[in-house]
Amino acid sequence: MTDHSRFIKVALKNTAEGLALFGPQDKFLQLIEQHTRASIQSRGEEIVIRGDAGEMDSLQQLFDVLLELVRNNYILTERDVLYAIELSKDMKADQLLDLFKGDIATTHKGKPIRVKTIGQKQYVSTIKQKDIVFGIGPAGTGKTYLAVVIAVTALKEGKVKRIVLTRPAVEAGESLGFLPGDLQEKVDPYLRPLYDALNDVLGPEQVLKSLERGLIEIAPLAYMRGRTLDDSFIILDEAQNTTPEQMKMFLTRLGFGSKMVITGDVTQIDLPRGKSSGLIEVQRILKGIEEIGFIQFSEADVVRHALVQKIIIAYNEQNDK
Repeated sequence: MTDHSRFIKVALKNTAEGLALFGPQDKFLQLIEQHTRASIQSRGEEIVIRGDAGEMDSLQQLFDVLLELVRNNYILTERDVLYAIELSKDMKADQLLDLFKGDIATTHKGKPIRVKTIGQKQYVSTIKQKDIVFGIGPAGTGKTYLAVVIAVTALKEGKVKRIVLTRPAVEAGESLGFLPGDLQEKVDPYLRPLYDALNDVLGPEQVLKSLERGLIEIAPLAYMRGRTLDDSFIILDEAQNTTPEQMKMFLTRLGFGSKMVITGDVTQIDLPRGKSSGLIEVQRILKGIEEIGFIQFSEADVVRHALVQKIIIAYNEQNDK
């Protein structure tokens, strides 16, 4: 140890707190140890951390925040711990406490839906404040899911009269022409993720009823032409696959009392070669309009399996070469 070493103690109320903090088979503790040179030891009802003075403040904050989450009956996941570790390096882990305070909705099974990252929190509050919001970033950041959750909440609260969900029908390497069935059947595979999010929040029965009553409409982007959508919550998903003309057509459908959320990932464009993406162009054209929100998600906002985050980072590094 150098002369700069010091130690801190974190007091636990009981051994159960230590178990929740360290995770199953001490998995969370191992994750923390991988990201620090400090030694972390648990002695009965206290944790003793020894190491370089430069690391102590961030480790103190990390353990304080995780412990407070445990004390508020929040069940930590591997992802939460990794995110807290990253945030604590910049002394920002305390921002996590705000994230987990409010539920934005509950699933039809009664499970709370919460924002899990600072990017998601910013996205949700921007959607509530502005009429048009773009959520741009990698897969797994909850862009579409959260937009659907907020749309369903707005419908339940009577803020809008219906939800319109749409995606451009661009094939990701497969040709639509060879799929069997009528148009509805052909289009459904593209719209599947939208159904999945709806089913999670409303439950399959309620979704079917809402579709039958016209409270929810799911349609390819081409069906939006020539319509003005009043009192609607409109979500355009996979917007990286719109052409600039389609994007302009879509945005000008905005009617009174309506909200629009446009989501997409500019690294996953499936348009034919030579066609530019409306999602890339729109950021340049509309960035000066204050009433339009642009939220950029990063790898840190990926809320899927921790391995998904690593895969996205590896691909991005490859593309930057």
